[in-house]
Amino acid sequence: VQLQASGGGLVRPGGSLRLSCAASGVIFSINVMAWHRQAPGKQRELVATITSGGSRNYADSVKGRYTISRDNAERTLYLQMNSLKPDDTAVYYCYAQIRNSSAPRWFAYWGKGTQVTVSS
Repeated sequence: VQLQASGGGLVRPGGSLRLSCAASGVIFSINVMAWHRQAPGKQRELVATITSGGSRNYADSVKGRYTISRDNAERTLYLQMNSLKPDDTAVYYCYAQIRNSSAPRWFAYWGKGTQVTVSS
């Protein structure tokens, strides 16, 4: 199983970006998916989560600006980021809980990360 994140880049304050994360490989089902981020010199933090049923949760710092979504058929996770601030600068990582067989065992997978830089 692999998670491939894309969509990062350089954007000016107030701008927008949309991140994507595609899951591939032997996948039976996907449970919770999430985005985390890690800024230079800081610990990795949870940004947003979404369940297979579509329930969403956000960190206080991104509420009202970010929207997490998923396409279960395409096994793809998205993060729409609006009104970006310099403090949003970080490497963004996608995460997923995946079953890769009919056995009731879930495994955690991480993407390699995509850099988001917010600067004028």
